[in-house]
Amino acid sequence: MPYQIIVADDQRLTRQALELCIEKSEEFELAAAFPSAALAVEYCRRKTADLALLDVVMPGGMSGLEAARRIRELRPEMKLVVATSMPEVSFLKRAREIGVDSFWYKETEEVPLLSLLTRTMAGERIYPDRTPSVTVGDASSAELTPAELAVLRELTTGATNREISEKLHISVMTVNSHVQNMLQKTGYKNRVQLAVKARLEGIVIPES
Repeated sequence: MPYQIIVADDQRLTRQALELCIEKSEEFELAAAFPSAALAVEYCRRKTADLALLDVVMPGGMSGLEAARRIRELRPEMKLVVATSMPEVSFLKRAREIGVDSFWYKETEEVPLLSLLTRTMAGERIYPDRTPSVTVGDASSAELTPAELAVLRELTTGATNREISEKLHISVMTVNSHVQNMLQKTGYKNRVQLAVKARLEGIVIPES
């Protein structure tokens, strides 16, 4: 009997591609597909499945990671796989903390999806070694330090240096130093250019 799987992805074409991939498999059967994380959680309140495949970034106030956390509480027996095309550095760490079984980058696809799902159902935990790097001006995102990325994440919200310092519990001088270091590395002329590029590439995504 094939494993029952639910899918949540807000992009209709991506969701349809995932559905088609699953439907072609003899090992898996699509139980349900949803355009939001909240609908996947609501489904799991009423029913169960063998595995949930959840995109991370979705509209509606709930991410795939938050949905995974809630489903883990509701249905601890279910396997959880989260997927994303965004190279946000915090996603891998948060997925491990939540107890997500496997993590899949859509763009790199280091492991074919059906293979990853099959291995996950067999008890493996499959995670990429690192977050994919992308170009940010003259630099690679891998060249930015964790502290710089933390500041950059807040910078994309339009926060001032003072607001960032209060949020991250560091001095305004330290915030300014990180911003200047990132501008020097990337070659951008100002913080707005840097923040826009970082957000468009998905390097940093504010939790809100």
